[in-house]
Amino acid sequence: MTDFFGIPLPALFGQLVLGLVNGCFYAVLSLGLAVIFGMLNIINFAHGALYMVGAMLAWMILEYLGLGYWWSLLLAPLAVGLVGIAIERLLLRRLYQLDHLYGLLLTFGLALMIEGLFRDLYGVAGLPYAIPDELSGAIGLGFMFLPKYRAWVIFASLAVCLGTWYLIEKTRLGAYLRAATENPKLTQAFGINVPLLVMLTYGFGVGLAGLAGVLAAPTSQVGALMGSNLIITVFAVVVIGGMGSILGSVLTGLGLGLVEGLTKVVYPEASATVVFIIMAGVLMVRPAGLFGREK
Repeated sequence: MTDFFGIPLPALFGQLVLGLVNGCFYAVLSLGLAVIFGMLNIINFAHGALYMVGAMLAWMILEYLGLGYWWSLLLAPLAVGLVGIAIERLLLRRLYQLDHLYGLLLTFGLALMIEGLFRDLYGVAGLPYAIPDELSGAIGLGFMFLPKYRAWVIFASLAVCLGTWYLIEKTRLGAYLRAATENPKLTQAFGINVPLLVMLTYGFGVGLAGLAGVLAAPTSQVGALMGSNLIITVFAVVVIGGMGSILGSVLTGLGLGLVEGLTKVVYPEASATVVFIIMAGVLMVRPAGLFGREK
């Protein structure tokens, strides 16, 4: 069989792989959003801007320091996480007792400031970032050639998502985080430093955004607008999966990436809106999302 309902199999599989790669970015980004919302009840609108910062830092580390991709994969998420810690300590900590809307407005303003800064420094034209030599080329699968870098993105993203889920759901540290979310005063009474946990959680969540930015840098042009072009779709993923649900964010991100890739083959005109159509349908049936908890 060389086609599927009139669609050539190489084109179908190629778009599905591309959709899975996009789904991996959705999963890692929505995972960071879910961690921050689930643990801190903050809708972090600066997530897309910090994803862009991760990609820009990877480019700057290569351009100004001469350090390659593997160093960027370590240093850029760490730097973005430190920026997140500074944001939490200096700004967000003052808003915890207020309505969630204030946190959303603050992070939205931060996103505009960060994006504007990099737009003024580097413009809106994309900056190229080469695929590392170790991951160049493709793997022959018989029915198609899979670029090695896309295979790496899939593997690395799934490993990060699985590791984060295990950390939060199966370790003592994760139990402390969940306890601090449910009852911070009682948790602190047992000698656990809740403000430190909150600070590190936000830093870790935005560090995941920075990691996604580094992974995305060789697949697209690095630029100031790359975060704003993606964050709305990622928020839709989080809403569909269930606000604050780690498992929901990962599975929904991967699934919607595949659906988006399939839609580009079957009905390309709907590929930009299919995620939002699914979101509307899910919210009508289950307002808390597929994996969210009804209140």
